[in-house]
Amino acid sequence: MATSARTGELVEVKNLKDFFRTSIEQTASKQRVDIQPAATHYVVNLLTLYSRSEALFEHDGEHFGLKPLALMLADASDADSAEARAQSLQRLGDVALFMSGFFIDGLADAAVDVDYYIHMGENAYGSLSNEIRGTFRGNAFSPIYRELADKFQPLVDILNEVRDGGSLSASDLTRIYEIWRKTGSQRALQQLRDHGIEPLGIQPRHH
Repeated sequence: MATSARTGELVEVKNLKDFFRTSIEQTASKQRVDIQPAATHYVVNLLTLYSRSEALFEHDGEHFGLKPLALMLADASDADSAEARAQSLQRLGDVALFMSGFFIDGLADAAVDVDYYIHMGENAYGSLSNEIRGTFRGNAFSPIYRELADKFQPLVDILNEVRDGGSLSASDLTRIYEIWRKTGSQRALQQLRDHGIEPLGIQPRHH
């Protein structure tokens, strides 16, 4: 079963991977975002994995939760091997994409907002793509991470719509405007326009 974040309605899902794949492909087509099958497959696997809390959250022996992105970046900087650094960068990119895609509203009251998550995520994937290029693993995954870096913000738009089920209430417009202003989200801009709001004279602040 899956739950619509906006309506709270339960949607019966027989296969979570198939649900995510179909939803992402349909939404990407609707939003006119071209995503290669390998990158779609990666995101589908990521969403399926992180749908289990024990995969998303970490346990350090005392606390069970999510490490801040800045500490994940520090882990990558302090890694004692190329493999450990790659793992830390991948984890950083994956968490940033999942959180900004599915918990964007919860970030509104956090110390950092969605633009920070997008900036950290696309930089992590970009660095990872560059660093593994030319290695055995990099031959397969470097182009995927590069695409995730280059299309991180559009992917966030896609995951936001998958999460929302395409629904929207008028009370969300202030938050949508804030997301557009901070990230330049084309989905947010279209949502504003669909409700008769054209943010003229103000340019979105890009990271």
